[in-house]
Amino acid sequence: MREEDLIQKLWEEDEEFRQIKEEHTWFHRKVEELDRKPFLTPADRLKREELKKRKLILKDRMEEMLAAYRRRTRGEE
Repeated sequence: MREEDLIQKLWEEDEEFRQIKEEHTWFHRKVEELDRKPFLTPADRLKREELKKRKLILKDRMEEMLAAYRRRTRGEE
């Protein structure tokens, strides 16, 4: 199964995955908003780094969920 198909399947079937993906998308948008600013204050830079860290934590969790789903569908769990 392709990665995009797997993500779509989990999006449709797993409420936790859907919530994490939505939150990840929100953080991504906030980082992009800050990136579009011509100048970042020290507070903006700190906020941007915190948003990026939280976004990465969510991405790691989604990857864990995708890997677990792959193992289940191959009968490894």
